[in-house]
Amino acid sequence: MALGTLETIDDRPSLRFDRTLAYPVERVWRAVSVPAELERWFPAAADWTPATGETFEAGGATGEVTEVDPPHRLAWTYAGQLYSFELAAHGDGCRLIFTNVIDDRALAAQTATGWETYLSRLEPHLAGGHLSEAEAHEPWGEIHERYAEHFGVDPTPGRRFAAALRAGQ
Repeated sequence: MALGTLETIDDRPSLRFDRTLAYPVERVWRAVSVPAELERWFPAAADWTPATGETFEAGGATGEVTEVDPPHRLAWTYAGQLYSFELAAHGDGCRLIFTNVIDDRALAAQTATGWETYLSRLEPHLAGGHLSEAEAHEPWGEIHERYAEHFGVDPTPGRRFAAALRAGQ
């Protein structure tokens, strides 16, 4: 597993995940932009077209699509954070770069682990299969520890988050 990176965009911490997928750009574009496909692997399906300036509700918060360049770029804000998918042809497949500009560097390992588990569901979806959210989250603790070490951040917030989730099950 190639770990995501922690970078800085506009003086804010940013998570970046770079994946090479064995599917054409147009297929991956559908998976990241069509609500019925997005809900099969992403944490929440946005009920969007998507179109620049469009607002949408998901998970109790409002988002706004900020950029659409089919089938290459889709960017939006949600709950005050910035997100984007960038797609480019790569050999016979597609290179996907997912970026999330976050608010708190201390939560970078926890947030990156969440994105890692959701992104792990994308390829099975593209292949016509399904990896459940529960299955994807099974290695959460191990992935989180790797990210905390990789980013040089305190793993305690993510450990508390995982413990609270386990207690609530």
